[in-house]
Amino acid sequence: MRVAFVGLGVMGFPMAGYLAKAGHEVAIFNRTAARAESWLQKHAGTRAMTAGEAAANAEIVFCCVGNDDDVRTVILGEQGILEQTRPGSIIVDHTTASAVVARDVYAAAADNEVSFLDAPLSGGQAGAENGQLTIMVGGDRAVFERALPVMNAYAKACTLIGGSGAGQLAKMVNQICIAGVVQGLAEALHFAKRAELDVAAVIDAISKGAAQSWQMENRWQTMIDDQFEFGFAVEWMRKDLKIALDEARRNDATLEMTQRVDGYYAEIERMGGSRWDTSSLIRRLEKPL
Repeated sequence: MRVAFVGLGVMGFPMAGYLAKAGHEVAIFNRTAARAESWLQKHAGTRAMTAGEAAANAEIVFCCVGNDDDVRTVILGEQGILEQTRPGSIIVDHTTASAVVARDVYAAAADNEVSFLDAPLSGGQAGAENGQLTIMVGGDRAVFERALPVMNAYAKACTLIGGSGAGQLAKMVNQICIAGVVQGLAEALHFAKRAELDVAAVIDAISKGAAQSWQMENRWQTMIDDQFEFGFAVEWMRKDLKIALDEARRNDATLEMTQRVDGYYAEIERMGGSRWDTSSLIRRLEKPL
């Protein structure tokens, strides 16, 4: 298919590459030109000068940018996607953003006879690089079914959750879960060390039972080794948790643990860790005896 990809960050760069490897005709746009040129050195495709230009001939336009304001700019703004995309095409937004902006863009796209899916991701940079992302989607089923075979180029699982905004709400659920799991793992490892246990032996035992998690399997060793220069950054997690907490104020949900863990991440940022991996929560606890 003729597709476009807007936003070649740590996620979008490999995702667009998988689309090219799958044989799709890919047009790319990135605000930093050097990043787009780097992508073209590795993959077949064409570079556009604006998001709208990238979208002009595409049947599906993918975007993966930073936040709500970025989504509004690249899709609704001057020289944005909706200015030039064709009636009957699909916009798939992989940004983690609010359900509010998803619904606003869905309505604006419909006014232009364009379909829109909010489709945030889970799996992080490693998932993008390995083509093993989990995608939570909000929108119309018929549109989802048209886009699904293309998204499968970089996804291991892609699920339609519900109507417009439901994908973003599901991503909030995902981040709420992760916040609690990482804090629990940080405290458990801290406790095990203070109890002078063989941490590797403990993890080997409990990872085969109910305590098992992706975070335990992939982060326990780096957490006790004090290594955090990889993975999903604290500042990105705080952005996501703010979205969830804002939505909770709208729907009257109680997120006591999430609020507290967000405060712990704020402490990590004050320690200079805005770009550390989210598993760096253990650094709050590992103070000298």
